[in-house]
Amino acid sequence: MSVPSGVSRRQMLLKVGLLFNGAVGVLLGIPIVRYLLSPVTRARKPGYESWISLGSIEQFPAGETRLATYRNPIANTADGETADLPCWVRHVDGDSFQVFAINCAHLGCPVRWFPQSHLFMCPCHGGAYYEDGSRASGPPERGLFEYAFKILDGKLHIQAGEMPTPGLSAANRTTRPPCGAGKLHSIQVAEMPAPRISSANRSVRPPCA
Repeated sequence: MSVPSGVSRRQMLLKVGLLFNGAVGVLLGIPIVRYLLSPVTRARKPGYESWISLGSIEQFPAGETRLATYRNPIANTADGETADLPCWVRHVDGDSFQVFAINCAHLGCPVRWFPQSHLFMCPCHGGAYYEDGSRASGPPERGLFEYAFKILDGKLHIQAGEMPTPGLSAANRTTRPPCGAGKLHSIQVAEMPAPRISSANRSVRPPCA
Protein backbone atom coordinates (compact mmCIF):
# COMPACT_ATOMS: atom_id res chain seq x y z
CA MET A 1 0.00 0.00 0.00
CA SER A 2 1.47 3.31 -1.07
CA VAL A 3 1.65 6.02 1.55
CA PRO A 4 0.58 9.54 0.40
CA SER A 5 3.35 12.07 0.32
CA GLY A 6 3.68 14.06 3.54
CA VAL A 7 2.09 11.26 5.67
CA SER A 8 4.30 8.82 7.51
CA ARG A 9 3.49 5.13 7.75
CA ARG A 10 2.99 5.53 11.49
CA GLN A 11 0.43 8.30 11.00
CA MET A 12 -1.36 6.23 8.37
CA LEU A 13 -1.62 3.20 10.66
CA LEU A 14 -2.81 5.45 13.50
CA LYS A 15 -5.64 6.82 11.36
CA VAL A 16 -6.65 3.34 10.20
CA GLY A 17 -6.65 2.13 13.81
CA LEU A 18 -8.78 5.07 14.95
CA LEU A 19 -11.24 4.41 12.10
CA PHE A 20 -11.46 0.73 12.99
CA ASN A 21 -11.95 1.44 16.69
CA GLY A 22 -14.62 3.99 15.90
CA ALA A 23 -16.53 1.47 13.76
CA VAL A 24 -16.34 -1.15 16.52
CA GLY A 25 -17.51 1.39 19.08
CA VAL A 26 -20.54 2.26 16.95
CA LEU A 27 -21.47 -1.40 16.55
CA LEU A 28 -21.16 -2.01 20.30
CA GLY A 29 -23.12 1.13 21.10
CA ILE A 30 -26.17 0.21 18.99
CA PRO A 31 -27.67 -2.29 21.51
CA ILE A 32 -26.96 0.10 24.38
CA VAL A 33 -28.75 2.95 22.63
CA ARG A 34 -31.66 0.67 21.75
CA TYR A 35 -31.92 -0.37 25.40
CA LEU A 36 -31.91 3.22 26.62
CA LEU A 37 -34.53 4.24 24.06
CA SER A 38 -36.70 1.12 24.53
CA PRO A 39 -39.31 2.88 26.73
CA VAL A 40 -39.89 5.40 23.94
CA THR A 41 -39.90 2.95 21.06
CA ARG A 42 -41.99 0.44 23.02
CA ALA A 43 -44.69 3.01 23.69
CA ARG A 44 -45.06 3.55 19.96
CA LYS A 45 -45.79 -0.11 19.22
CA PRO A 46 -49.52 -0.71 18.78
CA GLY A 47 -49.30 -4.14 20.41
CA TYR A 48 -48.89 -2.64 23.86
CA GLU A 49 -52.33 -1.07 23.64
CA SER A 50 -54.05 -4.10 22.14
CA TRP A 51 -57.30 -5.52 23.40
CA ILE A 52 -57.26 -9.30 23.03
CA SER A 53 -60.38 -11.44 22.82
CA LEU A 54 -60.64 -14.39 25.21
CA GLY A 55 -63.73 -15.66 23.43
CA SER A 56 -67.46 -15.44 23.87
CA ILE A 57 -68.74 -14.61 27.34
CA GLU A 58 -70.82 -17.80 27.06
CA GLN A 59 -67.58 -19.72 27.58
CA PHE A 60 -67.43 -18.31 31.10
CA PRO A 61 -70.64 -19.15 32.99
CA ALA A 62 -71.68 -16.86 35.81
CA GLY A 63 -70.37 -17.97 39.18
CA GLU A 64 -67.44 -19.91 37.73
CA THR A 65 -63.71 -19.38 37.39
CA ARG A 66 -62.09 -20.82 34.30
CA LEU A 67 -58.69 -20.88 32.65
CA ALA A 68 -58.28 -18.99 29.38
CA THR A 69 -55.33 -18.46 27.03
CA TYR A 70 -54.40 -15.60 24.74
CA ARG A 71 -51.55 -14.83 22.34
CA ASN A 72 -49.10 -12.18 23.48
CA PRO A 73 -49.72 -9.28 21.04
CA ILE A 74 -46.05 -8.23 21.07
CA ALA A 75 -44.64 -11.72 20.54
CA ASN A 76 -42.16 -12.55 17.82
CA THR A 77 -42.57 -15.49 15.46
CA ALA A 78 -39.62 -17.19 17.15
CA ASP A 79 -41.41 -17.20 20.51
CA GLY A 80 -43.54 -20.18 19.54
CA GLU A 81 -45.79 -21.60 22.25
CA THR A 82 -44.14 -19.47 24.92
CA ALA A 83 -46.18 -16.52 23.63
CA ASP A 84 -49.43 -18.29 24.58
CA LEU A 85 -50.24 -16.86 28.00
CA PRO A 86 -52.85 -18.28 30.42
CA CYS A 87 -55.06 -16.27 32.74
CA TRP A 88 -57.93 -16.96 35.14
CA VAL A 89 -61.36 -15.59 34.27
CA ARG A 90 -63.93 -15.17 37.03
CA HIS A 91 -67.46 -14.37 35.90
CA VAL A 92 -69.05 -12.73 38.90
CA ASP A 93 -72.48 -12.01 37.42
CA GLY A 94 -73.93 -10.33 34.36
CA ASP A 95 -71.28 -8.13 32.78
CA SER A 96 -69.07 -8.23 35.87
CA PHE A 97 -65.81 -10.12 35.34
CA GLN A 98 -62.41 -10.42 36.93
CA VAL A 99 -59.46 -11.55 34.84
CA PHE A 100 -56.39 -12.48 36.87
CA ALA A 101 -52.82 -12.94 35.71
CA ILE A 102 -51.77 -16.50 36.39
CA ASN A 103 -48.58 -15.35 38.12
CA CYS A 104 -48.33 -15.28 41.89
CA ALA A 105 -47.69 -11.78 43.27
CA HIS A 106 -44.76 -13.17 45.28
CA LEU A 107 -42.23 -14.54 42.77
CA GLY A 108 -44.38 -15.17 39.70
CA CYS A 109 -45.11 -18.89 39.94
CA PRO A 110 -48.36 -19.96 38.22
CA VAL A 111 -51.27 -20.16 40.64
CA ARG A 112 -54.01 -22.78 40.39
CA TRP A 113 -57.69 -22.51 41.19
CA PHE A 114 -59.24 -24.96 43.66
CA PRO A 115 -63.05 -24.76 43.66
CA GLN A 116 -63.26 -27.07 46.68
CA SER A 117 -61.70 -24.44 48.93
CA HIS A 118 -62.54 -21.36 46.83
CA LEU A 119 -58.85 -20.46 46.74
CA PHE A 120 -56.09 -19.74 44.27
CA MET A 121 -52.97 -21.53 45.48
CA CYS A 122 -49.31 -21.08 44.56
CA PRO A 123 -47.39 -24.39 44.50
CA CYS A 124 -44.00 -22.74 45.05
CA HIS A 125 -44.20 -21.05 48.45
CA GLY A 126 -47.76 -21.62 49.66
CA GLY A 127 -49.28 -18.28 48.74
CA ALA A 128 -53.10 -18.29 48.82
CA TYR A 129 -55.70 -15.93 47.42
CA TYR A 130 -59.46 -15.70 47.83
CA GLU A 131 -61.78 -16.10 44.87
CA ASP A 132 -61.85 -12.33 44.29
CA GLY A 133 -58.05 -12.25 43.97
CA SER A 134 -57.35 -10.70 47.37
CA ARG A 135 -54.56 -12.11 49.52
CA ALA A 136 -55.49 -14.92 51.92
CA SER A 137 -52.15 -16.02 53.40
CA GLY A 138 -48.54 -16.81 52.69
CA PRO A 139 -45.58 -14.74 51.42
CA PRO A 140 -47.44 -12.49 48.91
CA GLU A 141 -48.01 -8.99 50.26
CA ARG A 142 -50.87 -8.18 47.88
CA GLY A 143 -53.59 -9.76 45.78
CA LEU A 144 -53.39 -11.18 42.29
CA PHE A 145 -52.77 -8.84 39.39
CA GLU A 146 -55.83 -8.06 37.27
CA TYR A 147 -56.27 -7.25 33.59
CA ALA A 148 -58.51 -4.43 32.44
CA PHE A 149 -61.42 -5.91 30.51
CA LYS A 150 -64.34 -4.89 28.33
CA ILE A 151 -67.14 -6.66 26.48
CA LEU A 152 -67.52 -6.10 22.74
CA ASP A 153 -70.05 -7.91 20.55
CA GLY A 154 -70.61 -10.55 23.19
CA LYS A 155 -66.89 -11.32 23.58
CA LEU A 156 -64.63 -10.73 26.56
CA HIS A 157 -61.57 -8.62 25.75
CA ILE A 158 -58.58 -7.83 27.96
CA GLN A 159 -55.84 -5.25 27.62
CA ALA A 160 -52.95 -7.67 27.40
CA GLY A 161 -50.12 -5.65 25.84
CA GLU A 162 -48.48 -5.15 29.23
CA MET A 163 -48.57 -7.27 32.32
CA PRO A 164 -50.86 -5.98 35.09
CA THR A 165 -49.28 -3.71 37.68
CA PRO A 166 -49.90 -3.08 41.38
CA GLY A 167 -51.92 0.00 40.52
CA LEU A 168 -54.88 -2.03 39.32
CA SER A 169 -57.96 -2.89 41.30
CA ALA A 170 -56.69 -6.11 42.92
CA ALA A 171 -53.69 -4.33 44.39
CA ASN A 172 -54.26 -4.33 48.13
CA ARG A 173 -57.74 -5.76 48.68
CA THR A 174 -57.96 -7.69 51.92
CA THR A 175 -61.71 -7.65 52.35
CA ARG A 176 -63.80 -10.75 52.24
CA PRO A 177 -66.32 -11.16 49.39
CA PRO A 178 -69.89 -10.48 50.50
CA CYS A 179 -71.76 -13.26 52.24
CA GLY A 180 -74.20 -15.08 50.06
CA ALA A 181 -72.13 -14.56 46.91
CA GLY A 182 -72.60 -17.19 44.25
CA LYS A 183 -70.67 -20.38 44.85
CA LEU A 184 -67.89 -20.98 42.38
CA HIS A 185 -67.67 -24.13 40.30
CA SER A 186 -64.69 -24.59 38.04
CA ILE A 187 -62.57 -27.10 36.20
CA GLN A 188 -61.17 -29.77 38.48
CA VAL A 189 -57.42 -30.07 38.92
CA ALA A 190 -56.39 -33.63 38.17
CA GLU A 191 -54.40 -35.65 40.70
CA MET A 192 -54.06 -32.78 43.16
CA PRO A 193 -55.98 -32.77 46.43
CA ALA A 194 -57.63 -29.64 47.68
CA PRO A 195 -55.03 -27.59 49.60
CA ARG A 196 -55.38 -26.72 53.25
CA ILE A 197 -54.06 -23.63 54.93
CA SER A 198 -52.45 -24.19 58.30
CA SER A 199 -54.04 -22.42 61.23
CA ALA A 200 -50.73 -20.63 61.87
CA ASN A 201 -50.84 -18.80 58.53
CA ARG A 202 -54.56 -18.56 57.88
CA SER A 203 -56.14 -15.13 58.01
CA VAL A 204 -59.08 -15.15 60.42
CA ARG A 205 -62.36 -14.63 58.58
CA PRO A 206 -65.54 -14.36 60.65
CA PRO A 207 -68.40 -16.62 59.57
CA CYS A 208 -71.33 -15.24 57.67
CA ALA A 209 -74.24 -14.25 59.83
